[in-house]
Amino acid sequence: MNIEQARFNMIEQQIRPWHVLDASVLELLSVVKREDFVPAAHKSLAFADLEIPLLGSGEEATRLGQCMLEPRLEARMLQDVAVRPTDLVLEIGSGSGYMAALLAKQAKRVVTMEMVPELAAMARDNLRKAGIQNVEVLQADGSKATLANGSFDVIVISGSVAEVPHSLLSVLKIGGRLGTIVGDEPVMRATIVTRTGDGTFSTAQNWDTTAPRMHNFPEPSRFKF
Repeated sequence: MNIEQARFNMIEQQIRPWHVLDASVLELLSVVKREDFVPAAHKSLAFADLEIPLLGSGEEATRLGQCMLEPRLEARMLQDVAVRPTDLVLEIGSGSGYMAALLAKQAKRVVTMEMVPELAAMARDNLRKAGIQNVEVLQADGSKATLANGSFDVIVISGSVAEVPHSLLSVLKIGGRLGTIVGDEPVMRATIVTRTGDGTFSTAQNWDTTAPRMHNFPEPSRFKF
């Protein structure tokens, strides 16, 4: 496989047609080597338009949320949260460390949380090998983390949730953006929430997708009379 041609095809055939037109994001996808964050058994799938299992089988990895998201989804979320060089970023769900690496190239500092010990270790190792030094990988459950109010400029949840977690909205700075996928299959909405003031927020939902569920975040009751 010609890796550079495969990378070019990923950007031009998958990502750009999915309304990712920010030149800095497209350049970043050329600079951060996605193949270095993919398990050895799946290297041939590094640039494919699909979720890549990180632990276990494909079906099990999706059920447990232990997979890399499709490149186009990661790229569009990166574009939507609009990271700035002065930003402090929180990611929930480190996975292999790839999204943290992309965020780190744009941000001042990234804190990424991963509750699965094997994945936290994988992310640390991949980020170290990539020479990325402004990321801290914490083995922690992001749904239960205790964080100071107004700590982060950007929060990215690398998976889907039933509703935007209020616990994470509280740690956004004023002007800060939270990006995640909200809803239930078969259709979920990419959601960007911006903190506009003390206790006030604005929400944008501009595109549909699906993503594996993040664990331990609230799941509202679906019971109806």
